[in-house]
Amino acid sequence: MLSRYIYSILFLAFSFSIVAQNTNSDLKIKKKDTIVLIQNMDILAPSRAAFYSAVLPGLGQAYNKKYWKVPLVYAALGSSIYFYVNNDNNYNTYQAAFKNRKAGRPDEFDGSNENTFVSTDGLIRAQNFYKKNRDLSLFLSIAVYILNIVEANVDAHLPDKALDTNISFNPTLFSAPVTNTTMVGATVSFSF
Repeated sequence: MLSRYIYSILFLAFSFSIVAQNTNSDLKIKKKDTIVLIQNMDILAPSRAAFYSAVLPGLGQAYNKKYWKVPLVYAALGSSIYFYVNNDNNYNTYQAAFKNRKAGRPDEFDGSNENTFVSTDGLIRAQNFYKKNRDLSLFLSIAVYILNIVEANVDAHLPDKALDTNISFNPTLFSAPVTNTTMVGATVSFSF
């Protein structure tokens, strides 16, 4: 029991002496570096860029002064929305034809009046195909929209001055340990 008291007194004594070692000579801060970094840094820039991209896609990239990315954002969003609309129109066409055929009315794919003939099973398969592609296009549209917001936020977090422009690419050959076959791999090094 006495040893516990001795250890706790020694611990407290060393901790006070450690705290006492903080002097002004130990805490030298380069004023030039810290002042320059604080003055040039906008803390709210990433959140502003993300908000602008959420309101209007591409506006966050323009806020970050990366104007060349704006057409890429609109091309990606436009193409995914185009495929969504196209697949939705095709799905609705085949669905209407299927409903008309089940009701006994003429449809667009019944083979009369120079129309192409599609069987009832073909109409069902076409509906399933275009519905799956429509849903995939909707998912891609949402993913591109979210990626637009994330990219604007990350780009605002990483100013150009903080990045090293030396990117190294090293192709390598290695053998897989399980199958003992030679495979090709690549190493990309990017430091910031």
